[in-house]
Amino acid sequence: NWILQHPVYQQMKELEVGDSAQLHAAFLVFMDLTEVRRWTVVSCIKSPELQLVLLEAKEKDGAPVQTVLPLPVHRFLSHSSMRHVLDRGFPMLLCAVASDSTLVYQRMTDGLVTPEPPVGPFQDVDRRQHRKRRKQ
Repeated sequence: NWILQHPVYQQMKELEVGDSAQLHAAFLVFMDLTEVRRWTVVSCIKSPELQLVLLEAKEKDGAPVQTVLPLPVHRFLSHSSMRHVLDRGFPMLLCAVASDSTLVYQRMTDGLVTPEPPVGPFQDVDRRQHRKRRKQ
């Protein structure tokens, strides 16, 4: 298997996290960030408290460093575990990795985040219909 021979995978193994599924997930996320999304300065670090591989990367030159937590979908993550990662102080992304290698990224924050309003033609249509009803 080429993955087992890849130098970055070997580097991740040297971190000795003990969870081969999380190690594999971290490698898949590393490849996605570097080869598909073209993020820069992607590095692997160990979270000693959680015994997980974390990735630190920049989305583009000049952007802030972000921490990415690759996590297989079957792995449980407690509130205190999330707290350890969020306390690092960097913007945080959780990447859920499915068994078919599907990756789903989710931004994590400390607290509630106001969502962006929905966009699309349905907003204008709804407003016009509402105005018509009010006039009648």
